Amino acid sequence: QVQLVESGGGLVDAGGSLRLSCAASGRVFKINAMGWYRQVPGKQRELVAGITSGGITNYADSVKERFTISRDNAKNTVYLQMHSLKPEDTAIYYCNANLYPTAGWGPSIYWGQGTQVTVSS
Repeated sequence: QVQLVESGGGLVDAGGSLRLSCAASGRVFKINAMGWYRQVPGKQRELVAGITSGGITNYADSVKERFTISRDNAKNTVYLQMHSLKPEDTAIYYCNANLYPTAGWGPSIYWGQGTQVTVSS
């Protein structure tokens, strides 16, 4: 069974920084793209940043120049470094991975349990 376990959320003042981590564990054969999404109550979950297995990245316009996504393929881990945080960044952040649990099966999408990020003004 595959698990995505996030860590690194918390409370920070506006202008501060946080680093989120997400590690895939269990039955993982190969990981394609990984990403971070966020959601606030009453709104749809939105993509924050994504990264392919080859390291190509994309970002939501609202976080460009402030957030950086990276991954360590040897550790099956994706990171989100967040700088210059704003109150509007407050949300639950979810890790996402498109991966093959075993060879011979097609890829599936997996989600982490979410980690709260709160930015105080």
